[in-house]
Amino acid sequence: MNTSVQNVSYGLTLRANFSWTFVGNAINAASWFAMTIVLAKLGSPEDVGKFALGLATTAPIFMFATLRLRDVQATDAKQEYLFGDYFAMRLTTTVAALAIVAGIAFIGGFQLEMALIIVAHGASKAIEAISDAFYGLFMQQERLDRAAKSLMLKGPLALIGLGIGFYLTGSVFWAVMGLVMARAVIMLGYDIRNVNLSLNSSSKQIGYLIPKSFPRPRWNAATLSRLFWLALPLGFVTMLISFNLNIPRYFIEGHLGSYQLGIFAAVAAFQKVAPTVVQALGRSAAPRLSKYFAARNARAFRKLSLKLIGIGVLLGGAGVLVALVVGRQILTLFYGPEYALQGLFALIMLAAGIDYLATMLLFVITSARYFRVQLPLHLLTTCTVAVACFFLVPSAGLMGAAMALIIADLVRMGGSLVVALHALRALHK
Repeated sequence: MNTSVQNVSYGLTLRANFSWTFVGNAINAASWFAMTIVLAKLGSPEDVGKFALGLATTAPIFMFATLRLRDVQATDAKQEYLFGDYFAMRLTTTVAALAIVAGIAFIGGFQLEMALIIVAHGASKAIEAISDAFYGLFMQQERLDRAAKSLMLKGPLALIGLGIGFYLTGSVFWAVMGLVMARAVIMLGYDIRNVNLSLNSSSKQIGYLIPKSFPRPRWNAATLSRLFWLALPLGFVTMLISFNLNIPRYFIEGHLGSYQLGIFAAVAAFQKVAPTVVQALGRSAAPRLSKYFAARNARAFRKLSLKLIGIGVLLGGAGVLVALVVGRQILTLFYGPEYALQGLFALIMLAAGIDYLATMLLFVITSARYFRVQLPLHLLTTCTVAVACFFLVPSAGLMGAAMALIIADLVRMGGSLVVALHALRALHK
């Protein structure tokens, strides 16, 4: 372990980091939302369903493989580990995740087309995971403008790649391959240059000179073992969060088929609109929150935490209001009349609003380095959504899937609030 703590000055201000992150996440989220629209307009609900099933199959595996190292690094106020350690761990887990995805795709009973779509999504997630390791460094140095610019380039280029691939071939597989190529271009042509700039500005972090080429991992078995066990609970937590979102999709595919899954996935895509603000605020505030907690500055920690929670409440309420008032018109405009299920839209946005609040609380407790307690909380949430889907999807269809999400998000929000209050009390002892 690195026992010497290097004093790293603040990068950009919290306001500047939020502004950059908001814009970057907004453009990236809008691009992902537009991908669903492209598939819905140029294809059919079955095509949207295939795309969604590929994501639902690969996402939990890669979410676990990330081990939430970006947040671990960003909140590493004492610099216990070096960038090379985080990067070596990320490369190791990414290779393992890609192998697991390929195995599931070809021995999981999928048809060949669906298996290829799953593998293509796995390749896309692997590239994303490597870029995510670089974003962790930018977060730690409070230079989120570099991550934001990457997202601003990556999102639109990925949309173009997916659109061209699907338009020319009518195949979801080639649409995803267009996405893969776009992400690779940005990672190789932009992200690497910026991570080298970040490392060269503080080269002591890794203990040796950085070549101006691909960033170098630091292969130290003892250090990687400690880092793995530190981050392992967060890996399980992140995987469970992904499962919470995707379990309803598994049940819908199994009971109702790809067509209904496509309808549900398209409506649920609106959940990604407000998280632009949620993630921007949370990731911008996390390094500052961790410094407040490490310095035992209870007042500053509480004040910033309450701001995050309040914004989560406002965003959730606004989403539900929009769905209730103009939900049918919005769905018809973006997708078509077969997607215009206003009641489903309202329930999904209610689940999203609860999730926004729970996510803000998660940033708070992660900043306080409360890692292990998150595992039982999210395991309970996953069990809740699975049981709810088991009973509600066969009987209530898509509405049942949305209600299952609401029940699970309420469990996660309540548990996160209890942990956050415990962290605040700990600062006063």
